[in-house]
Amino acid sequence: MKVAKLYSYHDIRIEEMPVPEVGFGEALVAVKASGICSGDVMPWYIEKKAPLVLGHEPAGEIVQLGKKVSSFRKGDRVFVHHHAPCMACGFCMRGDHVQCSTWRESRIIPGGIAEYILVPEVNLKNDTLILPDSISYEDGALVEPAACAVKSFKRSGIQKGDTVLIIGLGVMGIIHVLLARHFGAGKIIGADKVQYRLNKAGLLGADELIDVLRNPLRESLHALTGGRGAEIVIVGPDSAEAMKAGIECAAPGGTVLFFAPAKPAETLTVDPNKLYFKDINIITSYSCGPDDTRSSLEFIERGLVRAEMVVTHRYPLEKTAEAYRKVAEAGESLKVLVTFD
Repeated sequence: MKVAKLYSYHDIRIEEMPVPEVGFGEALVAVKASGICSGDVMPWYIEKKAPLVLGHEPAGEIVQLGKKVSSFRKGDRVFVHHHAPCMACGFCMRGDHVQCSTWRESRIIPGGIAEYILVPEVNLKNDTLILPDSISYEDGALVEPAACAVKSFKRSGIQKGDTVLIIGLGVMGIIHVLLARHFGAGKIIGADKVQYRLNKAGLLGADELIDVLRNPLRESLHALTGGRGAEIVIVGPDSAEAMKAGIECAAPGGTVLFFAPAKPAETLTVDPNKLYFKDINIITSYSCGPDDTRSSLEFIERGLVRAEMVVTHRYPLEKTAEAYRKVAEAGESLKVLVTFD
């Protein structure tokens, strides 16, 4: 089978490798669509994992099952999460699935941008979902990214009527825009420096937009909120500078959520008294777990998030490097998929 393998940020190759053998409790899935995550184009993050087969947002069809498997059938259309928790440890009991050692150690083999993937038993049992007939494979490839936004809203403590500021309107920022109203947002404000993405956010539900290349973020936000700020601030960029800007935008009693890590060696310096006397909460949201993917699939089925809303580019496996570059440009694109006939 063919796979897309990354050796470095600028070196992605299409290679051949054996189709994985299916074990007793495992499944083999023919990949139909697989997304390229914005995290995959952060050089400092992805290159420490190289060499690796790219992709962790696959949807496809089960073509072979191990003899032990009874909950799935050959021909099932599925979303497969690349990580799955044990569902029994202390972290899992608290719902902190991403801290589970099994979650961190589990993976799909060899990676999502491959003609076939092997789904280990723990992934198949604890975070593989059958796609309803109304959902396409492209929609299925959105389950994992949308689940990450679901988790961030749940962790944010958002309340009905809150003003939500979303900093960064790439595909994950846009998915936050699409879901914010469901979680109770009264006003949705998007901020970015790319006009294409600002326009998309406006078309897909943002009430107000701030072009940070032309207008200062905090002052613009305060002009839109009567000087109050936002109760919920979602910080998308992998930047300590963006995180600091997000804190400055929070309303008294508000929450600032870091949706991505900062670059290595970056530090964030804050005045603790400003946080204390304004009761500002700083929280993080890393990836997602089985409860989030199930909610995500429900939202996709209901039409809150769909491929036609966010998928802007599709490439065949042979052009994965071109697809990768399109995501890395962070220009006139949102979700980029690698699709398989």
